[in-house]
Amino acid sequence: MPVGQRSTHLLVRVRRYECRRCGRRWTDDLARAVPDGDAMTDAAAWRAVAEVVLRSKSVLACARDPACSWDMVNDAVLSRGLGHLVGDERRFDGARMLGVDEHVWRHAPRGGRYVTVAVNPTPRRDGRPARLLDMVEGRSGRAFADWLAARPESFCDNVQVVAMDAFAGYKRAAARQALCLFNGIVAG
Repeated sequence: MPVGQRSTHLLVRVRRYECRRCGRRWTDDLARAVPDGDAMTDAAAWRAVAEVVLRSKSVLACARDPACSWDMVNDAVLSRGLGHLVGDERRFDGARMLGVDEHVWRHAPRGGRYVTVAVNPTPRRDGRPARLLDMVEGRSGRAFADWLAARPESFCDNVQVVAMDAFAGYKRAAARQALCLFNGIVAG
C-alpha cells in the first residue's frame, strides 16, 4: 500500500531445494504470505479497484503510483472487481441513456473477436465519465437482445435514449425491447 506517494515493496527470497539422492526439487511454500499467488496485498488490490472503477483512473496511472507493472494492477482489478461488480445490479441504477457498440476484444486468429459493450453515458451530463455497464461476448443483435431481456424492468423503464451505431441488429433488438415494454409484455 502506498504511504503518501511511496509504496512499500516486499522482496521475498524463495529458496529452492533439491534432494541429491532422488533428484526431487521443491521451493518454500508462500501460500500463507501471498494467497493464490497474488503479487499485491489484498489492501493494495482493493485500492487499485477503487481507483480504476470508482474514480475512473487508468490502469497505467494506478500502476505508476506503487511502481508496479500494468499487468499486476490489471490482474488485481479483474480478479477482485469482476467478482463483486458483475453481480451488483446497482450499477444499472440511474441510467437514463444507454450506449451500445461493438469492440474488437481479441486480435488473435482463434476465439471470438468481438464483444458488445454497453455503457451508461448519463453521468456525462454532470461532467463525469460514462460508466461501463457490461460487455457481452459476440457482435450480434441476438447478444444485445438477450442482454436487454436479462435487465431488470426498472432499468428498461428508465432508459430514454439509446445511442448506437447503424448496425441493424442492435437497432432491431432495442426496438423489440421498447415495443415489449410499450405493450406491457415481459421480454424473455
